[in-house]
Amino acid sequence: MSAELPDRPDPLTAPRRLAIIASRYNEELVDGLIEGAMTELSIIATGSDVEIVRVPGSFEIPFGVQTLMLRGEVDAVFAFGVIWEGQTRHADLIATAVTNSLLDLSLRFKVPVLHEVLVLQDEEQAIARCTPGAELNRGTEAARAAVRMLTMLDELRD
Repeated sequence: MSAELPDRPDPLTAPRRLAIIASRYNEELVDGLIEGAMTELSIIATGSDVEIVRVPGSFEIPFGVQTLMLRGEVDAVFAFGVIWEGQTRHADLIATAVTNSLLDLSLRFKVPVLHEVLVLQDEEQAIARCTPGAELNRGTEAARAAVRMLTMLDELRD
């Protein structure tokens, strides 16, 4: 894991249609990811429309992403969830299924999916990655990656 966020990219030149699919499970931590993304997007994706959709848990995130993509009205999707690593393999199974599904959806629909369904081991990791304004907030990181992907797509399409 990187110890710092990537630099802030240049802002988008036009507003985009963005969506966040967020787990209700571990809502306080997920809300920190949303806040990090929204704060950063207000700087680097000014005027963009951001729809927030809640699903029950991390396992349901890919279904929410797919449902949005089928509408064909989104330029990038953020997937935000928190999975606690436990003593069984359950967390690994969910994380693997979610990761594979999100990658498949991104490739199939040709829409960037910013995967921030985090598997966390302890509260220290959660605070570092999910607290609004934290140096490693993964919502902030996802916003920066989304803008870089959208810029890259614009350049390839020109």
